[in-house]
Amino acid sequence: MANPRTAGQRSLTFPQVAIALQTLAIFFQAATAGLLLASHGETLHSVGARVMYGASMLYLLAAILAWRPGGGSPRPMLNAAGFLVLASVQVVLGIAHIPSLHVPLGVLMFGLSVLALSQVSAAHFSERSGTRP
Repeated sequence: MANPRTAGQRSLTFPQVAIALQTLAIFFQAATAGLLLASHGETLHSVGARVMYGASMLYLLAAILAWRPGGGSPRPMLNAAGFLVLASVQVVLGIAHIPSLHVPLGVLMFGLSVLALSQVSAAHFSERSGTRP
């Protein structure tokens, strides 16, 4: 028999899953960037770019949907929109083969995504424990 959930046992939310997917997609991009010298590396990196861009759009959608019902701060939505802009610039730089800007922007995006994921995770665990971040 399944245990009923209490107020302290919340599951992951759509924004949390979306930002985790985005972070994993960017990490995959970093891993496949080193494979660009191999014959199959370009294909993996290209597919990963599409997944990363889709994950960024999903994160923006999740932030909008989470913001609408509660009417809270639009900050997460603005952060997600800014990240989608960075992802767009990253795609353009990759297509143009400008690694001197593409690589540092990728590192920045990974750092920002990990930071956002850690903030969301901290808020999730503080809600579970009943404390405020």
